[in-house]
Amino acid sequence: MAKLMVCSPRQLPRSQWVPAAKTATAINPLNHSPLHQLTRLGFGTITPEHIAVVTTKYWHTNGVKLGVKFLEETPADLSAKIIANMNAWSKTANVTFTPSQDNAQVRISREGDGYWSYVGTDILSIPDDQPTMNLQGFTMDQPDSEFHRVVRHETGHTLGCPHEHMRAELVALIDPQKAIDFFGATQGWSPDMVREQVLTPIEESSLITSGRTDPDCIMCYQIPGDITKNGEPIAGGLDIDDEDYAFMAKIYPKPAS
Repeated sequence: MAKLMVCSPRQLPRSQWVPAAKTATAINPLNHSPLHQLTRLGFGTITPEHIAVVTTKYWHTNGVKLGVKFLEETPADLSAKIIANMNAWSKTANVTFTPSQDNAQVRISREGDGYWSYVGTDILSIPDDQPTMNLQGFTMDQPDSEFHRVVRHETGHTLGCPHEHMRAELVALIDPQKAIDFFGATQGWSPDMVREQVLTPIEESSLITSGRTDPDCIMCYQIPGDITKNGEPIAGGLDIDDEDYAFMAKIYPKPAS
């Protein structure tokens, strides 16, 4: 398998989890976690931080319009191509990304390490002079396939989507020690980072999903058979697939004609 730079979605500092969760639920009440309901029913001591961890980060459902700013000087053709790929999600979803210098919720750097984005409404907790997304070294020399694989994936995070490969059904297929060795060698990740980014399943009750786990989802890593328990690779997504488009159409429905 060719070496790929993979995504490490950024998480807010713990001190910001609770206020960020309140922001998420104020923007979209459907982001409320199941734990929020349990506290009302008196099921033991569940802290605001517990609730924050499983609160989703999707935007409101009546149209998402986010401004995009590049923090470094960026050629016009490159910025236009990146934003065009961000808007690939608008094929089925009521979402629009537009260039903006004065009110940019999405701020892109090409100078930080790796590919990453904060997830959904968490970008509102980032200072205005700091990036919410990073596309290390991206230039017009990248093939179109990399714009599809990377930019559309990171935009999925900006729209609130977590990593698909961290759903329990797929995590169960991965050999932990082989994963630690592989991502350590190819990405320079520590064992703890591999556990965080690959081996710790997302709490399923916290997810708004299409139902079926989709190994071809754009939000899923390409996992080689060398590190799975059965030797079979997890294909991972190289572009937005039909299930991705259908799911986002439900999360951010377009207005009826």
